[in-house]
Amino acid sequence: MADNNAHHVAAGDTADDDKPQSADALPDEVAAETVPAPPGKRPTTRIAAVFASLAVPNYRLYFGGQAISLIGTWMQATAQSWLVLTLSNSATMLGVVVALQTVPVLVLGPYAGVVADRVDRRTLMIALQSIMGVLAAILAALTLSGVIAVWQIAILAVALGINNAFENPSRQAFIHQIVGESLIRNAVTLNSVMVNAARAIGPAVAGVLLAAVGAGWCFAINAASFVAVVVSLVAMNSAQIIYEKPVARAKGQLREGLVYVSRRPVLWAPLVMMGLVGTLAYEFQVSLPAAAKESFDGGSTAYGFMTSAMGVGAVVGGLIVAARGSTGLRPLTLAALGFGITIAITAAAPSLAVAIIALFFVGWLSVTFMSTGNATLQLNSSPQMRGRVMSMWSVAFMGTTPIGGPIVGAISEASTPRAGLWVGTAACLAAVAIGAGVMRAGRSAGSGSTA
Repeated sequence: MADNNAHHVAAGDTADDDKPQSADALPDEVAAETVPAPPGKRPTTRIAAVFASLAVPNYRLYFGGQAISLIGTWMQATAQSWLVLTLSNSATMLGVVVALQTVPVLVLGPYAGVVADRVDRRTLMIALQSIMGVLAAILAALTLSGVIAVWQIAILAVALGINNAFENPSRQAFIHQIVGESLIRNAVTLNSVMVNAARAIGPAVAGVLLAAVGAGWCFAINAASFVAVVVSLVAMNSAQIIYEKPVARAKGQLREGLVYVSRRPVLWAPLVMMGLVGTLAYEFQVSLPAAAKESFDGGSTAYGFMTSAMGVGAVVGGLIVAARGSTGLRPLTLAALGFGITIAITAAAPSLAVAIIALFFVGWLSVTFMSTGNATLQLNSSPQMRGRVMSMWSVAFMGTTPIGGPIVGAISEASTPRAGLWVGTAACLAAVAIGAGVMRAGRSAGSGSTA
């Protein structure tokens, strides 16, 4: 996320005039409303700056609960992908199941953002996280009883997708209420680090369990892990949560959000870029199992270590970004370029060992791209619009999988899994072109206004 030509703002500090600073700031870029930060010590060293948001007690609770739950989530994601591939012996079917889990995000995501702006986000998250635990328990019971079939996995995937459509924008907007304006960049990045640390741990554990006791126990452990996140949400100090008045129900709120974004290049450009990358590059649940099995002649353990390599890279990259990160189109565009290059190296890897090394850097650039885009949107959207804006981010990131998943799966099956990875590289380069074009237009507009 670092940008040598941008104003670097240390985690916990705000830039001049409380606005996010970047060299690619556009004429209509607006700063989010400034809110007071919750209790927490101001970072005094570089290491303290890396973990600045963890000084906030409520964020520590949130972070701990999510960390436990996400390890289970990645265990389930790994086991589910392998189980579908084993039952169907089809990369296309795997792509379809992954797509079914994200179709609801595409269809319901924008409306879910409206709901996130209307209700108490913590209450909504408690309910939705509980439902996710129940769904995982059902999948575990079906698998352990030996009656599991692909159609059952597909139905549960749709149910989980509906839940995710409403949980994602609420969770992302709620982080801002926990840490406040000055720490949001750090918190978003640490959240990405947490997700990817879980990605490093969860798949590796799942790979071992898949070989030892089967997929059912991976699902059972995931079901139990949701207790941690629900307890963490209930235990938070309500007095230290920044209050954002829910938006009153009214007609046209979805359209209002779309218009709001369309008038701000600093919002719509990252969304379009993520839409491209999310559609065709972030389909690793489809491309990596097939690559492990066909391109590198490996099994579930190889797949687990490939996914874990991405997670380790994301953790390392995320910690660097957390200490010194910038937002805006320039760092986002550079991250997209690096992401595309590392995916290309993975696609061309002559051996599993080389692929694992390349995937370390894929993870690094992946978290940089995600956290830069997420923080850019959070810092440039008003509290009254944040749920709707972040729901569009969820649609761009997860909701595009129903389109990209089957495409990447079909390409991998018709050609080779490497071809599916090359498609991801092309998507990243297209995103780079969009980012560069918008920045060029912004500079031209700025020059014209001062002429």
